[in-house]
Amino acid sequence: MTDSLQDAARDHLWLHFARHSAIRDGAEVPMIVRGEGPYVYDDRGKRYLDGLAGLFTVQAGHGREELAQAAAKQAAELAFFPLWSYAHPKAVELAARLADLAPGDLNRVFFTSGGGEAVESAWKLAKHYFKLVGKPTKHKVISRAVAYHGTPHGALSLTGLPGIKAPYEPLVPSGFRVPNTNIYRATEHRDDPEAFGRWAADRIEEAILFEGADTVAAVFLEPVQNAGGCFPPPPGYFQRVREICDRHDVLLVSDEVICAFGRLGTMFGADRYDYEPDIITFAKGVTSGYSPLGGMLVNDRLFEPFSRDTNMFAHGYTFGGHPVSAAVALANLDLLEREDLLGHVQRNEGAFRGTLEKLLDLPIVGDVRGAGFFYGIELVKDKQTRETFTDEESERLLRGFLDKALYEAGLYCRADDRGDPVVQLAPPLICDQSHFDEMEQILRSVLTEASSRL
Repeated sequence: MTDSLQDAARDHLWLHFARHSAIRDGAEVPMIVRGEGPYVYDDRGKRYLDGLAGLFTVQAGHGREELAQAAAKQAAELAFFPLWSYAHPKAVELAARLADLAPGDLNRVFFTSGGGEAVESAWKLAKHYFKLVGKPTKHKVISRAVAYHGTPHGALSLTGLPGIKAPYEPLVPSGFRVPNTNIYRATEHRDDPEAFGRWAADRIEEAILFEGADTVAAVFLEPVQNAGGCFPPPPGYFQRVREICDRHDVLLVSDEVICAFGRLGTMFGADRYDYEPDIITFAKGVTSGYSPLGGMLVNDRLFEPFSRDTNMFAHGYTFGGHPVSAAVALANLDLLEREDLLGHVQRNEGAFRGTLEKLLDLPIVGDVRGAGFFYGIELVKDKQTRETFTDEESERLLRGFLDKALYEAGLYCRADDRGDPVVQLAPPLICDQSHFDEMEQILRSVLTEASSRL
């Protein structure tokens, strides 16, 4: 059975973000067949610590029977019905619950199938809203360098990663980039986080003024930027961005596809950093990955013009707010609350950070950064100068060695160079010190060998 599955995978399955040349000549495709708690198991029975929660997603851990049962119960009752002018109870219940959990006046929920669709929806909403309120020239959007916001054409246009955009250009016009908050690589105010935060936020206002405030609709920011390796916001950054957006009538979109539902120890990243966005995009952790679901939480002010006359948001997805996914999300929120997983992250994030910071004694480890259960370890060629690797060296280090070595050592995580080379860790929210130690020990062994290969 294993051989036939491998043959079928090589011959028919198109893997996402994968180099198929690596498996073309008979190499095995990693085959994960089950999960339990913070671990997953391959088709040969080998166990791996899931250091990435699948893909920043499995908050509650693997094998949670109550989530599977919630899906089965709902499928037996109502497996599918669209939200196109109709409703079903689970979508209504979930929308009300999310609105109750969200900050401020974000009381309206538009469901999608996933995160990229949520970001796409937010940009479309921003453009449509401004047309309805008599400001039809406001259509441009600002996002940050190196940031990743999804793969649909609009979301990809917001993404600040030239390498993954180039094959699909020309993209949707009107996306503009500003500096991110990677203080480790800062050329301004590296030793003064508050001054750096103000400098980075002011670049957003600079871009708005340069483009013309009457043309800019929205700013898209993650609470902690994922791509590039977990960049937290400096103190005061989001408060300054909120002031700038208010001054120029620009919407602030908090892209929380990764950061919501406990990843940072709060229900939403905006809660952790004390700001109120106009839109929150979400996905991933809302169901702990047990069923696909995404969406956006929208401020009442933005919904208001759509509630009048014949106005309609002419946008939707067949599977947005799917009954089974909505039922799973409700059960998942119950589980997060009952087991106090947000509190667990808050109580343990210091231990997680401290355990990872032990790796700073390795010559290849330049920086450890992040928040909650969401951390990046930046790898460097020279710790004193912070010199990074060339493209060729990074290729050899990450794809030539680290990817495979970490997996073979029993740790599933991400070794990435979409910015500077990093290893990212975002384990299930149920993890504790024993799992932090296991991660550190595997990373120490593999990164020590990586250093010796340089």
